Amino acid sequence: MVLALTFLAGGCSGGDSSTSDTGSVSAEEFKKEIAAGVVLVDFWAPWCPPCRRQGPIVDDVAEKAKAYGKVIKLNVDDEPAVASEYGIESIPTLIIFKDGEIQKQFQGLTDASTLIAAMKAAE
Repeated sequence: MVLALTFLAGGCSGGDSSTSDTGSVSAEEFKKEIAAGVVLVDFWAPWCPPCRRQGPIVDDVAEKAKAYGKVIKLNVDDEPAVASEYGIESIPTLIIFKDGEIQKQFQGLTDASTLIAAMKAAE
């Protein structure tokens, strides 16, 4: 299951295509999603070229890591308060939560095997 949320962050420029065909969830839904279990959150924006490259990798992780947890995407332009709450200053940023607590954080383009291993470790 891949969901998408949306923050204004610096570091990337140009482009307007999205990273995948996932939908968006509200800030309230985000809180519910991360509250229980292992959840990988991709903080991204559609105008960010590295984010657009990260998107298909995150989609792949969502497919391959279903047994370990779920994956959601948060578009920082749509949900700046959530991104600010977690100190997101550059994107893409990927955070693995377990029962609402941060377990691991990655900044920049991150490969699928690294993300899957971190999700397994957070179980």
